[in-house]
Order: sequence, then C-alpha cells, then structure tokens
Amino acid sequence: MTDEPSVFRPGSISYIRIPATGPTRSSCFYAAVFGWTIRDDPDSPAFADGSGHVIGHFVSDQAATGDDGIRPYVYVDSVAETIEKAREAGGKPAIAPYAEGNLTVATITDPAGNTIGIWQQT
Repeated sequence: MTDEPSVFRPGSISYIRIPATGPTRSSCFYAAVFGWTIRDDPDSPAFADGSGHVIGHFVSDQAATGDDGIRPYVYVDSVAETIEKAREAGGKPAIAPYAEGNLTVATITDPAGNTIGIWQQT
C-alpha cells in the first residue's frame, strides 16, 4: 500500500470533464487559481487537482454549466485570495462570500462560464 494519491478509490469522484470554450485558456485558469497540474494536449488538456485524487480533461464538446447542473466546490486556504486569483485569470465572482457555520463559502465563474464553489474553514 502506498501513501500516493490515487484516483482508484471505490465510491469516490475521481474523473470529471470540465466544459471549456477554450480548453487551453481554461487549463491556465485552473492552474493559476487552484494550482492544478496540467498536461498539455492540443485538443483536450488534462488535469490533476491539488489532491491528486481527481483527474480529468477540459473539453469543448459540452456546454458550460453556469448555475445549472452539478456544482463542484474546491477547498481553498483563502476565499478572498482565490476570488482575486480568479479575477486575474479571467474569471469573476458570482456569489459573494458568506458564512456557513465555521466556513466561508462563495462561488466564482471560470472563463467558459462554469460556476465553481469555493470554501474555507474560518
């Protein structure tokens, strides 16, 4: 058994396809905002999230989710700093930060228009 992150974990989310009007632009956004590792592929860049437990591709054959559909939430060290990184990388704030118990939660949109939740423990 290894301590290495693995996508092979029964019952866990391990692979997602993120709609992207410009897959390269979206891959740059997620790398800059969340520190995801990107593997360049001209048609569909691949990624691994910060934990290494979730992998996937940025794809141009699906519509952005906006406020509809499943919304992923990414845990961050600072919601405020993440919102600023999103702005700098071509995204924008969607729902302003709000308290939820001992958490701070907000949403941002990526350059393709997908809504992503962000949250931190406060």
